[in-house]
Amino acid sequence: MISKNLIARLAVAAVAIPAILWTCYQGGEWLLGMVILFAVIGLLEFLHREGYSPRNVLFWLSLATVLSALVGIRAAAGLVSPVIGTETWFPVVIPIMSVFVFYFLSAMMSAIGTASPEMLFQRHSRLFWGVTYIGVLYPFVYLVGDSLPSAVSNGPSGGDHLLFLFGLLWVGDTAAMGIGKWLGSHKLAPAVSPNKTVEGFIGGIVGALAIGVLMIFWKFSAVPWYHVLVIAVGCSVFGQLGDLVESMWKRSLGIKDSSAIIPGHGGVLDRFDSLLFAAPFMYVYVTLFMCP
Repeated sequence: MISKNLIARLAVAAVAIPAILWTCYQGGEWLLGMVILFAVIGLLEFLHREGYSPRNVLFWLSLATVLSALVGIRAAAGLVSPVIGTETWFPVVIPIMSVFVFYFLSAMMSAIGTASPEMLFQRHSRLFWGVTYIGVLYPFVYLVGDSLPSAVSNGPSGGDHLLFLFGLLWVGDTAAMGIGKWLGSHKLAPAVSPNKTVEGFIGGIVGALAIGVLMIFWKFSAVPWYHVLVIAVGCSVFGQLGDLVESMWKRSLGIKDSSAIIPGHGGVLDRFDSLLFAAPFMYVYVTLFMCP
């Protein structure tokens, strides 16, 4: 008998996957809106789990930081960069600057309080990490879909890049889980995620390579094959690293999921943890090694 949880997972996937891929191919404001939606929900999950409520000024400062990073990166990619001739790299500066402003303002606000420096550091270092994690890494998802098309002459579109990225992560995750359960005997990081195995890690890379081979003959036929395979392996490795980082944060809080907003799947941070680490790798690799 099929469990209700599996039915919920399949139902969500049947609706979400086509909607996400459609949005990726629309690009522009549609893509930006989707990334902002996921980033804001992810940030709210993080703030809730860390005990920050809307009554806390740092709650709103964190939200403003993430929004400014994402809205600013759109302005930089679409308006400023072409004028000053730094289309590929300049947008990356925006989220980094936003986070540094957040560090400065939050440190000043914290210093006004009466808590001890040790308590402040322990408390706010986690907040700094969360805002950096979401505010710096989420914009790369938008950049992969918005800025990479011009980085490869006669190459795949932004939607194609995101299709490749989502595909290799989803298939790699499924392969890692399946092979890990079937052949897994060597623990990968037992203190962080006891169920992950070395065999599953390798299986995830193999699954990503399978998608890479498919893309060589489909969407990425104009791109040298070795670049496609390097992207597949690199994104798989960084994606699985992102999964471990997310697991480490949840284990530190003693929770299983960041939230229950997605039926059968947990929270937004649970579903897109690997994406946040893989997207920067794809963007940086294409920019450094595949730009004409």
